[in-house]
Amino acid sequence: MSHNTKIAVITGGAQGIGKATALAFLKKEWTVVIADTDREAGEETACELGTSGMLKFIQTDVSNEEQVAKLVKQTVHRFGRIDALINNAGISISKPLESLSLEEWNRVLGVNLSGAFLCAKHAAPHLRKQGGSIINIASTRAFMSEADTEAYSASKGGIAALTHALAISLGPAIRVNCISPGWIETGPWQKSSRASAETLSEEDHLQHPAGRVGKAEDISSLVLYLVSPEASFLTGSNIIADGGMTRKMIYS
Repeated sequence: MSHNTKIAVITGGAQGIGKATALAFLKKEWTVVIADTDREAGEETACELGTSGMLKFIQTDVSNEEQVAKLVKQTVHRFGRIDALINNAGISISKPLESLSLEEWNRVLGVNLSGAFLCAKHAAPHLRKQGGSIINIASTRAFMSEADTEAYSASKGGIAALTHALAISLGPAIRVNCISPGWIETGPWQKSSRASAETLSEEDHLQHPAGRVGKAEDISSLVLYLVSPEASFLTGSNIIADGGMTRKMIYS
């Protein structure tokens, strides 16, 4: 392994948007480390995408600082550097407010928000050496909600704010940006034991001013742009990628 190859660390990289992003980096000849709690999905993705030895799976719970420190240490020991950190790991627990336990609230914030903080904290010294960048995956739910999504929405709002805080603290050496996806169909990117074919209606697509529901590739291509030299003037930004849905006024 040449130490000149660029290295991306992607949390939640075994399925969904994270997996699509891993493939996008591999196509650009980056080496990818995917961190995920799901061993089944991680090993499957490593088998499927890692045939060239350019992908490594490290089982990691990003809410656990010891495991995050180990993830970074193993990555640097194996590959010598980190050029991009994609904070994509996320979980959701949807329950009525009165029945949402503090433990459940803390679990969602622990993974979605504290996880992004911990990964940034431990990767920063290595990213600084490479003039690297951090991409945080938030959600349009940082700015709008359905009922019973308090923990998830709060965690994603926190990510949007964490992004600009990190951009100021870590600039100019490290750029930090945020993507807020809207409705993204990730069925084809799930592990085989739970993968689903797309079952979207015409109505689903037509709710979007862009005329369709999003695909994981819509987000992965944006990640690649944000880590590229072409995006060198972008930091502290949040880019909403939602087919225009949050701009649409609804009157019944």
